[in-house]
Amino acid sequence: MAGTARTRPSGSDRALREVYDTALLDLDGVVYVAGDAVAHAVRSLEEARAAGMGLAYVTNNASRTPGAVAAHLVELGVPAEADDVITSAQAAARLIAEQLPAGARVLAVGGDGLREALREQGMSVVDSADDEPAAVVQGYGGPGMPWGRLGEAALAVGRGAAWFASNGDVTIPGDRGVVPGNGAAVEVVRLATRWMRDAPEPQIAGKPRPPMHRETILRTGARRPLVVGDRLDTDIEGAHAGGVDSMLVLTGVTDAAQLLAARPEHRPAYVAGDLRGLAQPHPEPGGDAESGFVCGGWTARAVADGLVLEGEGEVLDGLRALCGAAWTAAGDEGGCGLESGKALARLGL
Repeated sequence: MAGTARTRPSGSDRALREVYDTALLDLDGVVYVAGDAVAHAVRSLEEARAAGMGLAYVTNNASRTPGAVAAHLVELGVPAEADDVITSAQAAARLIAEQLPAGARVLAVGGDGLREALREQGMSVVDSADDEPAAVVQGYGGPGMPWGRLGEAALAVGRGAAWFASNGDVTIPGDRGVVPGNGAAVEVVRLATRWMRDAPEPQIAGKPRPPMHRETILRTGARRPLVVGDRLDTDIEGAHAGGVDSMLVLTGVTDAAQLLAARPEHRPAYVAGDLRGLAQPHPEPGGDAESGFVCGGWTARAVADGLVLEGEGEVLDGLRALCGAAWTAAGDEGGCGLESGKALARLGL
């Protein structure tokens, strides 16, 4: 829950798809990577839906429409319809509609997903600062977005338009590596408006901010959701802020060492190798700092020169035990800085 420092992963004797009514799934790094399905993702999601679990695909990428995202998922074999997709563009558009009158002019700097979301909320989309927009909203526009679009945004913000952004992710994974994301474009406009007295800051809607979590709940009606993601600073932090449980999968950007060093707001309730974790029970580590944290056949301790792991068994059980040792050693003040390389090497991580 929000405000509580987790000192070990949670446990569940039942499969998570039986415990939670809806999985709020991040896409890149969880369901697909560089456009291709992650191993075991398609079958795991099919089985989760067949077991009665709702599936919602929640993305900070505002460039594509929900229909386009759903079509891509279906091509991969993932069960999805447009209504199953929630984007940061939708969260931003709702935020704007709550603050501006119906039909207000909004300068959209981004892709089709952003423009469609604004129109869905009754906003009038414009392309120039000379159209006297009441607001500017930035969303990821892809590598082909013209530089001049950022100029229009800066001009409009400089003339007093309210400023919004779908998300603040500075980078985004691409086919050839990591490239600038929407947060980088937001920084360009921020730099271009520093001359203003009391220079404004954008209202950001996407993960880990509350507007995104609210949007997912409004659109899914979830009563007991489980956030599933691969990023600590968006997916897991967003779940923490919303006071709901989360499951980290290790198929994306977060590795085991980063998980052990996670700050309190970045610690997931559950850890899984991939989406098969939805169908599995999750043992909770027992023990304490003095006697060591035990999970499966493993025992983990925090000592002066690092984290120590002894025993044998399932890899994820060893990682869960290490999380207990690391997070307890760090407490609620920050992340664990103890050396973890030797312990993780025993697990092949």
